[in-house]
Amino acid sequence: MKELTTKRKTAILLLSLAILAGCSNAATTNGGSTEPAAAGQAATTSYETAAASAPTELKMADLVAFEEDTNSAWSADGSTSITLNGTSATVSGSGATAENGSVTIAAAGTYVLSGTLSDGQIVVEAGEEDTVRLVLNGASLADSDSAPIYVKSADKAVITLADGTENTVTDGAEYALDAGSDEPSAAIFSKADLSINGTGSLTVNANYKDGITGKDDLLIADGSIAIKAADDGIVGRDLLAVQAGTIAIDAAGDAMKSTNDEDADKGVIAIAGGALDIKAGNDGIQAETTLLIDGGTYTIVTGGGSANAEAKVESGPGGMGQGFGGGMRPDGGTRPDWSGTDGQPPAAPDNGTTTATKASVTTANADPAIVTAATDTAATDTTATDTTTTEESDSTYDAGTEESTSAKSLKAGTNLVINSGSIAIDSKEDAIHSNGAATVNGGEIAIKSGDDAAHADTALTIAGGKLTVESSYEGLEGETILVSGGDASIVASDDGVNGSGTDAMVRISGGTLTVNAGGDGLDSNGSIEMSGGTVIVNGPTNDGNGTLDYDGTFTMSGGFLIGAGSSGMAQTTAEDSGQSSMIMTYSATQAAGTLVHLEDGAGNAIVTFAPAKDYSSFVISSPDLKQGETYALYSGGSSTGTESNGLYTDGQYSGGTKVVEFQLESNSTWVNESGVTAANTGHGMGGMGGGRR
Repeated sequence: MKELTTKRKTAILLLSLAILAGCSNAATTNGGSTEPAAAGQAATTSYETAAASAPTELKMADLVAFEEDTNSAWSADGSTSITLNGTSATVSGSGATAENGSVTIAAAGTYVLSGTLSDGQIVVEAGEEDTVRLVLNGASLADSDSAPIYVKSADKAVITLADGTENTVTDGAEYALDAGSDEPSAAIFSKADLSINGTGSLTVNANYKDGITGKDDLLIADGSIAIKAADDGIVGRDLLAVQAGTIAIDAAGDAMKSTNDEDADKGVIAIAGGALDIKAGNDGIQAETTLLIDGGTYTIVTGGGSANAEAKVESGPGGMGQGFGGGMRPDGGTRPDWSGTDGQPPAAPDNGTTTATKASVTTANADPAIVTAATDTAATDTTATDTTTTEESDSTYDAGTEESTSAKSLKAGTNLVINSGSIAIDSKEDAIHSNGAATVNGGEIAIKSGDDAAHADTALTIAGGKLTVESSYEGLEGETILVSGGDASIVASDDGVNGSGTDAMVRISGGTLTVNAGGDGLDSNGSIEMSGGTVIVNGPTNDGNGTLDYDGTFTMSGGFLIGAGSSGMAQTTAEDSGQSSMIMTYSATQAAGTLVHLEDGAGNAIVTFAPAKDYSSFVISSPDLKQGETYALYSGGSSTGTESNGLYTDGQYSGGTKVVEFQLESNSTWVNESGVTAANTGHGMGGMGGGRR
């Protein structure tokens, strides 16, 4: 497989170089600096800057070629027959011997197994250039104290599931291992490359640890495979690849994993198709380096699902993205009086340094709520105590360590790419997670997450596909978040989109992004740029968060942006943007569903929008807004148009009440019921982000 290995190395090297190049570009854009990282895994697993500004292009053919692995044809002629008879076996043909209930295969060839072995072992000890094919032709194999199938040596082992047959492999709860050895560790264990093909079925009852383990490459070309494992389901140390078949895994540990953390081009999982039903106590599909989803149908539940997630508790000055008071109004519930402060909230009390803690309770309904509490106390040093118990610390996290107790669904140590597929996830922790970059180029993905829906330590790219997040703590999180295509709908109890880290950037150039947030809608510790696409933000309802929350600037040069939420931390786009915006702040909260209608001086509709949550501010940026022109904003009424995500197109608007008529005096115009007003500059500090987990 030298040619394939070289191709894989080249693909992953180019991928790493693209990300590193993007790191430099992102740092330049944000006015920061970055040091070049060495190529290879060590570099790709320790990024500290934002990554590539273009979607990651990676295909199945870049990582694996099945070739002869799909060949499941066999003939009794020229094969060695192994008939299993309870505690003994009969061998007819050359290359294999049977003794004391076990069969040893010592030469290349095809070996056809049938019958029942109640307590014995099939051992392959062939030459380093030998290919050994095991045809399971109605075979039931059991071993009480070791792996029923143990490939000790060969160039490659192939397990063919004969058409129309049912086959079973079962091990015991304890293994009798050689002194100082931890192998074998799976019911089917191979030290050589292992391929599985054929259209028959295979049931693996792994009572000791893992179901199927390959210490080199493990390729599944076809078959119906069901695994119940005391620890991990399927492990391919260097490469785990699936082309087709039906795979059902119920694992107490990780369902599928690739563990090589020594070579940058290994530790890879690549899946092109098949139907996968995964239930894992820990991670669902976890690659030490690269995880590629290039097709297939997936149902993944980890850690008991999102309903089993632990409550989130995080802290920081004023809470995550909060202003003073950590999300609570200073008078205990009424809107503060900012008169005489030029529209700015009063400064928080200066008690020296502060310690602030915010406790959040997540809900899985369509209208997520957040309960926050903050306490400010004098301290000698600024202190932030994170009592979250669901994540590993940065210093100890390793995507492949057996000690990992994370319960993420799709997880990669370096790069995660989804090109296509139908994926349904119910995850205790992050649904999509990468310690490096993550890219969604296509597919239909439905997510319920107890933590982030999609998280990347460096760059998270949404370039295509349909992403529906039914519930999450935070929706999209990464140091750089790039949305260039696709249709993403996010429901989050905290931030909908969170650009975290010191060089954070949220960049939107295309696609449709709809957010329903209990915390900040679009949040960046750095800046936000939008040049195309459609963004709709609903929420938050509490004045400690904002529909838009950024620490740098929000440059708007194209596309359509609309949002409705609270007004305490309200922000809009930058004055020096290439496209105009306006923001309306109301003196009283408007009920969810109350239409907002904006039209120009000639009566032409700019937008008719029904916010999904209560709101006291409304922001819009549209190519139709022109500086110097007059506009009228209405509230209530009805529309005969077609509604999608709260936006109405076509039809007629009627029955509303004119709230205000105003002239768009600047590129970023603030309005209240009295007309144009001063900007509210009392925004928060941006979300703190989850960082590497």
